[in-house]
Amino acid sequence: MARVVIKIGTNTLSGADGIDLDYLESLADQVKELRNGGHRVMLVTSGAIGAGSRRMGVEKRVKKIEYRQAYAAIGQPLLMHSYQKAFLKRDIPIAQVLVTREIFNNRESYLNVRNSVETLLKMDVVPIFNENDSISTREIGPVFGDNDSLSAHVASKLEADQLIILSDIDGLFNKNPREHDDARLIPVVEQLTEEILAMAGEGGTEFSTGGMKTKLKAVKIASRAGCQVVLAHGRAERILCRIMDGEAIGTRFMAGKKMNSRNRWIYNAEPAGTILVDKGAVKALEAHKSLLPSGITGVEGRFSAGDVVYINREFKAVTNLSSDEIGLITGHHSRDIPKLLGADRRDDVARPEDIVRLEG
Repeated sequence: MARVVIKIGTNTLSGADGIDLDYLESLADQVKELRNGGHRVMLVTSGAIGAGSRRMGVEKRVKKIEYRQAYAAIGQPLLMHSYQKAFLKRDIPIAQVLVTREIFNNRESYLNVRNSVETLLKMDVVPIFNENDSISTREIGPVFGDNDSLSAHVASKLEADQLIILSDIDGLFNKNPREHDDARLIPVVEQLTEEILAMAGEGGTEFSTGGMKTKLKAVKIASRAGCQVVLAHGRAERILCRIMDGEAIGTRFMAGKKMNSRNRWIYNAEPAGTILVDKGAVKALEAHKSLLPSGITGVEGRFSAGDVVYINREFKAVTNLSSDEIGLITGHHSRDIPKLLGADRRDDVARPEDIVRLEG
């Protein structure tokens, strides 16, 4: 049974007066058709901040974080109520799943979320994901509420076969079609080359934050899970069914070589700090050997054992030791660890199976 993650952008979901209820009715019809065809469907929705802003009479994008959080809190129940009304008519049970980047960074909380969603899918419920914007602060910055990346993380971590990103643009063009009449749609992308990445311009309107750059970032994340991605215009007639039927519409990004689940989690986690190492240690890591204290030259940041960290910005790894502990053993031989940290401690800082080389 194929799994498909569908991301609906703010501009796709919104009408002149807020959430477009007619569009949600059409979306629910298409989801029902996909489910009847044997697909497991998960949704990632934007629109909470926009719904809350419009409910409070705000017509311009609000930049202050505290207000964006407040509008997200106001808009989220409005958004889910609209989904509930549309899907209940078709006897499709839904569930709200609010997540933050921190949840995905922590291995234990990530596994808890994955197990909960797996149970929902077994119960034939459609999970609807959104970033918990009202409390999320660590990753807000200029990409607050970036649900393109969230949809890719969901697709990657829940082993989806297909990610569909519905936007207000027909796909990836070789140049901005809003500015160039001769812009050409690229129907298939085999690999995200530097040339393809250079085609991404800036994006985002009054209530949306995602542009083509965030969508290509999402493609990279999903690709590592062996997940195909389609970017298409969300307002095209029966767009979801046509995509799943294999119609050539939008831009189809072919799946890359699939990483195993744990390596994907490490690769995509936000690092808590950096371990600096010498050339000998880099050579050992390239040969898939453990990171030992003798090759460490320093640490940057504060982190705990079990956190994901950079190694020279060339690798990511799950560290067996905290930054304070690494500071005590830096440059020492592994045999010195018992007397420095205690007899029950490991003699390596990171194991080969917990180290992933970064691209480029």
